[in-house]
Amino acid sequence: MSSISWEEAGQSYEADWRSENGIAAHKKVLVVDDTLTADAAYQLACEGTAMLWRGDFQNARQLLQALARRVDRPSKKSRRAPKAAYGAANKNPIDIFNLHRLSQSQRARILGMLLVECDAQHTISLSRAPDIAQACLEAYGAVKRPYLVSLRELLGVVSAYEWRKNGVVIPALSHTNEIRIFPHYGVFSPIRGEYIDLAWEAPLPESIHNHSIAFDIGMGTGVLSIALAQRGIEKIIGTDLDNRALICAKENIDRLKLRSTIEIVQADLYPQGKASLIVCNPPWLPARPSSSLERAVYDPESQMLKGFLSGLADHLFDGGEAWLIISDLAEHLGLRTRKELLEWIEQAGLFVLSRMDTKPKHKKVFDKNDALHLARAAEVTSLWRLSKK
Repeated sequence: MSSISWEEAGQSYEADWRSENGIAAHKKVLVVDDTLTADAAYQLACEGTAMLWRGDFQNARQLLQALARRVDRPSKKSRRAPKAAYGAANKNPIDIFNLHRLSQSQRARILGMLLVECDAQHTISLSRAPDIAQACLEAYGAVKRPYLVSLRELLGVVSAYEWRKNGVVIPALSHTNEIRIFPHYGVFSPIRGEYIDLAWEAPLPESIHNHSIAFDIGMGTGVLSIALAQRGIEKIIGTDLDNRALICAKENIDRLKLRSTIEIVQADLYPQGKASLIVCNPPWLPARPSSSLERAVYDPESQMLKGFLSGLADHLFDGGEAWLIISDLAEHLGLRTRKELLEWIEQAGLFVLSRMDTKPKHKKVFDKNDALHLARAAEVTSLWRLSKK
């Protein structure tokens, strides 16, 4: 935990600095209040000056929204350019993706410049501030000193807490009783249900009758392990490296009284032993995550995907199979080719039994203003049924 310093009313202060995005503690911090205009705040943020808010909390939220509008407002140069220039069909997909990532990074940097102070009990001493103590305790754990955090991140913590309280209904698993998964802060939420649908519909391998054992590699919330248990597999071992994911999976599994069926192991990919079915839904885009929260989406140089494929043959029973559940969005963005994926499968001593495809239905698929719309509109999510040679 790094520290951050500032001057206020002629005195020097210091607190812990908290950033899940890995942003370094700001060097320039200016204390501000309700008298600060949105234009002045935007200029300060662009210049690299962080603003420690001492005014009304709800006014701070409005200021953050005003900053977002200014960040998202097209520049004069982009307004003069042809409307189809960004995301046009003749533009290199990798360039589109890199521009999008750069834009998102710059946006996050500017919006992350508005800070608030929390005390050691996770409370905010501002007028009209909400009770965030439980949300922050679940996201950050117990702390010993006051800390500064960006308002944007704090609102994300509160939003994640609401998801954790209410849960996400999983239609594929809710045929008789409603099944909800309760994601924790920092653990990928199963709101894109098409990959769960595929795991529910795919035919189980014949060897499951002899060895009713499955592995769930990179289990996250535990949703795929729960789906396999619902399908009658007697023993499932789910693995993950992330402590937040392991705690989240345990709570979801305990809530559904499946601990006798699902074992949770902290491991880098595979547990010991073999299984008749091995399932993995790895991060879909081979790019470097800019924060710990992005690790569920970005897999640098496809390291997890390659590791999963290369270890399969050693962990499958004869007659068993693996389900690789992955989107082809990376292919449409020029980040990975179908030929590369097939070569990795071949090099791992595997062959493709079949493939099940489905089209995503989330909102971004239909948002023509999204920078990656062309790729998202063409995206297909697939379950690859693999077996060893």
